[in-house]
Amino acid sequence: MVSIEKFRKLAMSFPDATEEPHFEKTSFLIKKKIFATFDEKNNRAVLKLNEIDQSVFCASSEKIFYEVPNKWGKQGWTIVELSRVKPEMFEDALIRSYENVATKKK
Repeated sequence: MVSIEKFRKLAMSFPDATEEPHFEKTSFLIKKKIFATFDEKNNRAVLKLNEIDQSVFCASSEKIFYEVPNKWGKQGWTIVELSRVKPEMFEDALIRSYENVATKKK
């Protein structure tokens, strides 16, 4: 299980990461682009993965990682069930999400 405190500490440890509200969620950004959100009500994260990483994480455990069920999911946005994910796996996914957004070309 990953708590919001652990999530926040890890997300804010990345260079130039910021935290801002995003509707009813908390978002974590790099270069004004969201790489992760936290939905406290449902204890879920949403991460921006590339297509390959999304397929790998989703295949590893469909009950922990799954595509956002709309066009955003097809763009790599992936839901993570924080009550079920192992901290090491979440950390790996969050790092990949940060790197995906931080290195994306304009």
